Amino acid sequence: MLRPRLRLLLRAAGLLLALLTAGPVLVAPAPASAAEPTWVCRPGMPGDVCTEGLDTTVLGTDGSSRVEPAAPDPAAPIDCFYVYPTVSNQLGPMATGDADPEVQGMARLQAQRFAQRCRVYAPLYRQGTVPGIFLGGFTDATRQAAYSDVLAAWRSYLAKDNRGRGVVLIGHSQGTGILRRLIREEIDPVPEVRSRLVSAILLGGNVLVKKGSDRGGDFADVPLCRADGQFGCVVAFSTFDETPQDATRFGKPPTTTDRLTGLAPRSDVEVACTNPASLAANRDADLTTLMPTRPYPAGFIALGLTATYLGVVPTAATPWVQPADRYAGRCETVNGSNVLMLRRLPGARDLLQFPDAGWGLHILDGNIALGDLLRVVATQTKAFESARATAAATPAATGRPRVALRTTGRTRRDARGRRCVSGRLTVRVAGADRRDAIRADFRLNRRTVARDRRSPLLTRIAAARLRTGQNRVDALVRLGDGRSRRVAATVRGC
Repeated sequence: MLRPRLRLLLRAAGLLLALLTAGPVLVAPAPASAAEPTWVCRPGMPGDVCTEGLDTTVLGTDGSSRVEPAAPDPAAPIDCFYVYPTVSNQLGPMATGDADPEVQGMARLQAQRFAQRCRVYAPLYRQGTVPGIFLGGFTDATRQAAYSDVLAAWRSYLAKDNRGRGVVLIGHSQGTGILRRLIREEIDPVPEVRSRLVSAILLGGNVLVKKGSDRGGDFADVPLCRADGQFGCVVAFSTFDETPQDATRFGKPPTTTDRLTGLAPRSDVEVACTNPASLAANRDADLTTLMPTRPYPAGFIALGLTATYLGVVPTAATPWVQPADRYAGRCETVNGSNVLMLRRLPGARDLLQFPDAGWGLHILDGNIALGDLLRVVATQTKAFESARATAAATPAATGRPRVALRTTGRTRRDARGRRCVSGRLTVRVAGADRRDAIRADFRLNRRTVARDRRSPLLTRIAAARLRTGQNRVDALVRLGDGRSRRVAATVRGC
C-alpha cells in the first residue's frame, strides 16, 4: 500500500487535473497555426534554453560528490531535432503553440543536455494538452494540427538550416507519435533525406516493428539500433520497474486506433525495445541517470516528478545532477509488454509509477538513461562522420545502374489469343540498385505520366490510357550517387 504521504501527492495530482480541466473550454476551436515555424530551442535564438550551462554534480552512493564540467558545443558536427511530449497545462484540448513555462521546462529536462552533442532545434507546436489526455482530446483534428506544425518546422529546417548535416531526431510520448509519422512519410521513403539520419531516439511512444524483425512496422527501411556505432537507426523504449498491467499504455501494440498516431491496429507487429546501455547484447546493464536541477514549472509534470521520486527530486548546486540513486535495466517482455525493465541497485529509491501503474515510469523515459543516450549519439556521430569522409574520398560510382522496369496488371486474351493488359497497369523500378534510386520520371508512349521521388518508385496507369496493341513504358531513373539510366518495357493493351 502507498504511504499516506504518497496518497496525498496522488490526491493533489487529481485535484490539479480537475482544476486544469474545469469549465467548457474543452470545446474551444483549434488555434490557428503560425505563419512561420516558431521554436523553443534554435541556434542563435535569444532565450534558447538549450544553450544554458551543463555542469554536473555526480553524487556517489557513498555520500561523496564531484563536479564534472560540461557545456553546449556550438561547433557540434550534427544537429538534433526534438519534439516534446504532452506538457501543456492550457485549458483546452489543443495548446496554442506558445513557449509556455512548462514547454521550456520540458525542453530543459529532455533536450538541453543533447547540446553537448548537437545543435538543438525544437519547434513549438499546437499539441494535445494534459487535460486532453484524460478527457478524450486526442482526435484526428488535434493530431493533424500538431503534425502539420512539426512538419512545417522540419521542412523549414531542411531548407534553411540543415545544409546536408547529419541529424538525430528525438521525441517522447506525443512527440514520438509525431516523429513516427514524420519518419514514415518524409524520411524513410526518401533516400536523399534518409542518408542524413544519424539516429532517431523515440521514447515512450510504442514504435512498431514486424514480429521477429527490426523494421517493417512503422518504417520499411529504417531499422532498430542493434550495435554501437550503427547509424541511420532507431532507439526506442518505455520504462517500467514493475510488471506492466494487462491494460498498460506502453509496450503492447494498440488493439484499437492508436491514440498517438491515429493508425489502425495490426496483428503482425510488436513494440520495439532497445537497451541504450547495451544495444547489441541487451545485458542487464547499469544506467546513467541525469536530471536538471532547476525546478520544473508548476503543473501536472512537476507534481509527477515529485511523486515519482517520493517527494524529493534529485538536486545539486550545479545545473545538472547525476543522482545517487542507481538503476540497471534491460529490455524484457513481461506480461506481453516489451519494455525497458529497471532493477534498483543498493540504496536507490523505489520509484513511484505516475499517474498510475499503467504508465510505468513514463515521466522519466528521457532521463533514466540519458547518459547512455548521450554516449550512443557520440558513438553514432563518430561512425556517421567517418562513413561520410570515406564516401567523399571514394571515387564517384561508375558503371550503368542496375535498374529495370517491372510491370504488373490484370490481363486477358485478345481476339488472336495474345495476352494483353485489361486493367490498371502498375509500373515500378526494380533491380539491384533500386533502393539507391531517388527519382523516376515515367513516360507512356513518350509522354510523361508521372514523376516519383518516394521509395518504392512506381506509377499506376489506367487501362484507358493504353493503346490497343503495343505500348512502350519507360522511366529515367536517378540514383543518389548521381548516376542515371533510362529503362523501358513493352506491354500490349487490349
